[in-house]
Amino acid sequence: MVVWTDQERACIQDIFSKLNYEVAGPKALQRALIVYPWTQRYFASFGNLYNAEAIMSNPKVAAHGVVVLHGLDRAMKNMDDIKNTYAELSVLHSEKLHVDPDNFRLLADCLTIVIAANMGTSFTADVQAAWQKFLAVVVSALRRQYH
Repeated sequence: MVVWTDQERACIQDIFSKLNYEVAGPKALQRALIVYPWTQRYFASFGNLYNAEAIMSNPKVAAHGVVVLHGLDRAMKNMDDIKNTYAELSVLHSEKLHVDPDNFRLLADCLTIVIAANMGTSFTADVQAAWQKFLAVVVSALRRQYH
């Protein structure tokens, strides 16, 4: 079980309160698909993902980016039980979608970059530490079914 300090909880909640899901989610997923092109194989049904311009203008990519952030929102609202909160998602990604579990970390890194750019100087080392801890717990929960 992960122990969260009051400061960590406050940092995570503050980040989410300032997030525009319709902007940050798509930007993070777009970045992941562009920077790590092998991740595109899981999105074959999304149509044209042949180059950065196509990815950036793809409405299915944008919509799924929003879905991802709403999924993270669930983790934020259940910080004391992220593992069980994500149990079904872990099974889905492992057994049905066959997603390489390393891709969760790659997407988390892309989201961190988007959030850091959005927050600017208020994305301090302490805020980043809390955010990275949160994402590490989320990624671990998503990887759970793979073990």
